[in-house]
Amino acid sequence: MVGRVTQGSITNQLLRNINKNLGQMQGLQEQLSTGMKINRPSDDPVGITYSLRYRSDLSLNDRYQTNVDSATSWLDFNDTLLSQVSDIGKRIKELAVNGSNGTNPQVALDNIAGEMKQLKEQLVDISNSQFKGKYVFNGQFTDKISYDPSVNPANVITDTGDLDYAINTGIQLTVNLTGNNVFGFPPTGVPAPKNEDDNLFHVIDQMVASLESGNYSGVSDQISALDSRMDKVLTQQAEVGARVNRVELMQQRLKDLNVNLETLQSKTEDADIEDLIIKSKVNESVYQASLSVGAKVISPTLVDFLR
Repeated sequence: MVGRVTQGSITNQLLRNINKNLGQMQGLQEQLSTGMKINRPSDDPVGITYSLRYRSDLSLNDRYQTNVDSATSWLDFNDTLLSQVSDIGKRIKELAVNGSNGTNPQVALDNIAGEMKQLKEQLVDISNSQFKGKYVFNGQFTDKISYDPSVNPANVITDTGDLDYAINTGIQLTVNLTGNNVFGFPPTGVPAPKNEDDNLFHVIDQMVASLESGNYSGVSDQISALDSRMDKVLTQQAEVGARVNRVELMQQRLKDLNVNLETLQSKTEDADIEDLIIKSKVNESVYQASLSVGAKVISPTLVDFLR
């Protein structure tokens, strides 16, 4: 049995269809105006889950990239300091070779000793270098001076703690060097975790004392210790270089990951503008057509039926 179709039911169905078309058009216009196909969780419950995950991963990746940049800056600063130490070591060796020449008068030896003292002071300045307000050669005690001016630098024991930066999930990179690893542990006779007679400050002190006393052989005997310390400085610089290479690889890896995450996020969130424009035009035409048809359906009156 077929139900009776009344003018009221036709009108109600027409209004429902018109409202449906209007709602679709509103949704398309919202996506066009925001450029996003997900404007609320109800738009795509599954997609919003992936979207939030990508945003979280991007935020974490940005944090790692910031750490990588900071680690790179710290390592570059250390590399510069070690280069300065190497240059000073070369100059000290030149002076030591010159001072071990037995033909030099005492006045010349005193002049050489005077320059060595100035070079030692420069090394102390380097040992107390700060990066962004932090002492770089005192381990984890970055707020405390590495080589206290009131103490003979040859006898100083710096902190051995590491400064680590998290550069990826579960990956830590040490960026600092301890003062003792660069300049040497205290010489024999000084209580310390270990003793090194090639301590750079101790070697200079020995050379200066020999120069001031006219002891040519004493100066010459310290050249091998100086060479030993400079080799260790080069080893430290090579270690810094290896860390720089690693952090640069990690930096590129994080950039690539960032591009991938942004691509996935865009595919999940961003609207296809060209497709939306076509759908919007089609939907607008359908809406206008429904209004035109509705005008013809609703317009008849009882008089029209009796006519």
